[in-house]
Amino acid sequence: MKSGWVDRDAEAIVAESARIGIERDLALRVYTTRLLGCDRRLVLHGGGNTSLKTAMRDHFGDEVAVLRVKASGADMATITADELPAVRLEPMRKLRRFDAIDDNELVGIERANLIDPRAPNPSVEMMLHAFLPHKFVDHTHATAVLSLIDQAHGKQICTEVFDGRMGFVPYFMPGFGLAKKAIEVFEGAPDCDGLILSKHGLVTFGDTAQQAYERMIAFVSRAEDFIARNRKSVAVALSPAKTVPVAQVAPIVRGACSEQDGTSEGEWRRLVLEFRTSEAALDFLNSKDLRRLSEAGVITPDHTIRTKNWPLLLRVPSREALSEFTQATRCEAQAFTARYRDYFMRHNKRVGGNKRPLDPLPRVVLVPGLGLFGLGRRKQDAVIAADIAEAWLECLRDAEAVGRFESISEADMFDCEYWPLEQAKLNARDEPPLTGQVVVITGAAGAIGIATAKTFAAAGAEVALLDIDGAAARQQVKGIDGHALALGCDVTDAGSVSAAFDKVAEYFGGVDIVVSNAGAAWQGRIGEVDEETLQQSFELNFYGHQRVAQAAVRIMRAQGTGGCLLFNISKQAVNPGPNFGPYGIPKSAALALMRQYALDYGAEGIRANAVNADRIRSGLLTPEMIASRAKARGVSEKDYMTGNLLGREVAAEDVAQAFLHQALELKTTADVTTVDGGNIAAAMR
Repeated sequence: MKSGWVDRDAEAIVAESARIGIERDLALRVYTTRLLGCDRRLVLHGGGNTSLKTAMRDHFGDEVAVLRVKASGADMATITADELPAVRLEPMRKLRRFDAIDDNELVGIERANLIDPRAPNPSVEMMLHAFLPHKFVDHTHATAVLSLIDQAHGKQICTEVFDGRMGFVPYFMPGFGLAKKAIEVFEGAPDCDGLILSKHGLVTFGDTAQQAYERMIAFVSRAEDFIARNRKSVAVALSPAKTVPVAQVAPIVRGACSEQDGTSEGEWRRLVLEFRTSEAALDFLNSKDLRRLSEAGVITPDHTIRTKNWPLLLRVPSREALSEFTQATRCEAQAFTARYRDYFMRHNKRVGGNKRPLDPLPRVVLVPGLGLFGLGRRKQDAVIAADIAEAWLECLRDAEAVGRFESISEADMFDCEYWPLEQAKLNARDEPPLTGQVVVITGAAGAIGIATAKTFAAAGAEVALLDIDGAAARQQVKGIDGHALALGCDVTDAGSVSAAFDKVAEYFGGVDIVVSNAGAAWQGRIGEVDEETLQQSFELNFYGHQRVAQAAVRIMRAQGTGGCLLFNISKQAVNPGPNFGPYGIPKSAALALMRQYALDYGAEGIRANAVNADRIRSGLLTPEMIASRAKARGVSEKDYMTGNLLGREVAAEDVAQAFLHQALELKTTADVTTVDGGNIAAAMR
């Protein structure tokens, strides 16, 4: 590992910070914190923390000594000065006289001593930073160091590797107790350059930001060098036969790792997936000791809130026995949730029975021969779980290469997982109604498509935008969410549809809701239109819906958690207009198609509904078509667009809300929702 410190960059951030009133030491604290946070071998997703002891004026103009420490859960890679809240230092140091302090009381004391009462909560490790005397303190969960200390004889290994330059702190749960023990160890070896926190990570310190940072890099490099020099071969089983593609495995895994919500019949608690694979991962997953290693536990307590304490280990999937793999996966997932519930009940009883259980679903799934999945209620949560799982895998591989991995005890894992200060990092909040669900929208680059995508994303869904114009879909996705997916897809081509849905399954893990919206309008008197025009319209406006629904149902059935098919059928399916038969007739067939899906798959929890919308300004209803249709009806363009009982023009957003309503109505299927401002001739009857 090499230092990322660059004098020119450091001075640039100092100069930039000075322009907004940030002093030099704080600017350099931000700079080195970002250097640490950008290296996933050191910290991941809100882990680790840094601090600076300095002085500043309070609201009364008095100069006071303060500790500026990373806010709890802040990302070191992108940290700002505001995410290093300032706490009065002397009151914090006085707390050392206590043997123990209740967590909630400690948080209250910390907040009472914030210079800015509006600042975020300081790191859960704040007291460790406060008790140490050094100006700059850095703490990471470096993977290489964890490989050395997550051993039965971790202390002896660290003494050898670091030549006695690091104090060794035995395992304590993060927080006040660890801070007390750490300062005792430091005072017993005041000339050390840092501390090893057993089963947890390492701390370095210095008089300058650069010194503390470069000591961290130097000690992690020593650990990496030791592993490289002493690595022994690890037994690896023969590689399994070629497995099933990820697009087929992911929905099976996702369905097995879901559970019925219990709040409403037909409601499921679903997770989103993130797939990872590499040559190193596959070697690990082929290890003869994989079962033991999968049960070994987390590499640092900080990770348990993201990944739980052990992964779900599956068998090798094969093309020839996919149904057997599906059944075995569901059984293994059920066993996982039963084990987690038992784990919770045993340890909750031990600590007084006042904890509320988290959901028991896995957050990491290992599939030999294929790779690993991270799981989460949102795509970002799944990405975090996968990142941590890869670091876990790397750490275990290196630990086993130089010894035998050993984690903290199950009781310690529970205490960390259910520690309120750790749980607070997850920023728990009420979840939008479609959290955990994946929606696919076709014709997504058009007015109705993009309005629908934004509406479903706002309701918590993960969104995939499919459009024949892939570039337009990618442009539209920029306004939605960092994890939304945009794909080119021609619904008149069965291969294109199948490939697009496979990519969605690979990316999100499956599909729960489909809004089949792609369409185009052909005009002409039905007795005079040529056959080619009618065939083109049927290919897009009927068979396009069939191909999309068929691809979606394949994935929904593999998941086994139901689903929802939503069709844009248009007012023409119910109330045909003059000279519009080439468009209206296939739309009428699409209405019948919706009802057939509702009939054939209702028993499997798959609902099918449609929206009957009229006169929406879009790529289909262009200004030219508005003029043409107004002329055909003998009215003005304005009267044509507001020609309904309410006298109001209907917008794409109104259609999107109708689709959302249908997605949320778990006991409604074969329904048509009319969105046209009121047109008795188009009313369903």
